[in-house]
Amino acid sequence: MDVSRQSMATAERGPRARTRRLLLDTASRLMQSGVTPSVTEAAEAAGVSRATAYRYFPSQAALVQAVVHEGLGPILTWKSAAKDTGERVDQLIATSLPRIEAYEATFKAALKLSLDQWARRQAGTLGEEPRLTRGHRVDLLKEAIAPLRDRLPAAQFDRLAQALSLVFGVEVLIVLKDIWGLDGEETLAVARWAAATLVQASAAAEA
Repeated sequence: MDVSRQSMATAERGPRARTRRLLLDTASRLMQSGVTPSVTEAAEAAGVSRATAYRYFPSQAALVQAVVHEGLGPILTWKSAAKDTGERVDQLIATSLPRIEAYEATFKAALKLSLDQWARRQAGTLGEEPRLTRGHRVDLLKEAIAPLRDRLPAAQFDRLAQALSLVFGVEVLIVLKDIWGLDGEETLAVARWAAATLVQASAAAEA
């Protein structure tokens, strides 16, 4: 192991890394229970001082963003060697949706914060609070349909990615599980079917 990697490994095992991990794990546990914790609430639950917690996560949005990043895990590094766009999209949906379902409460808590911020922004009461950003699906879906980038007009390429966004993410669980009452397997099947239909429609339009 070279010096830089050794230093990184040491830092990851050091007190700062352990404190950050404690805060993240505590916030994750709270979010999995349906709570969207503030930095202060996460600090209290973790037994860490408020001042210390804010050094790691200066805002609720930063804390929630970090927990969401942890929850997404392997989804963030998803790649496919497949050449067929339909196969690539199906792989992404099949890989991602079970992971999203496993962390369903976490992603719903993040969505709740995003909606709450939107409401306060509309009311003019959000102030300078940092905004929770959501957008991993944009890059992931564009990666999935990358074989079509040179075959479709830019507007149509973006339109397909936008349409696929409707069947990718925690919102799919809200619609299909919470409203329609489907179980996880049924939800995945519908999402995969819808994604395949969208890709096929795009291919038909191309022809």
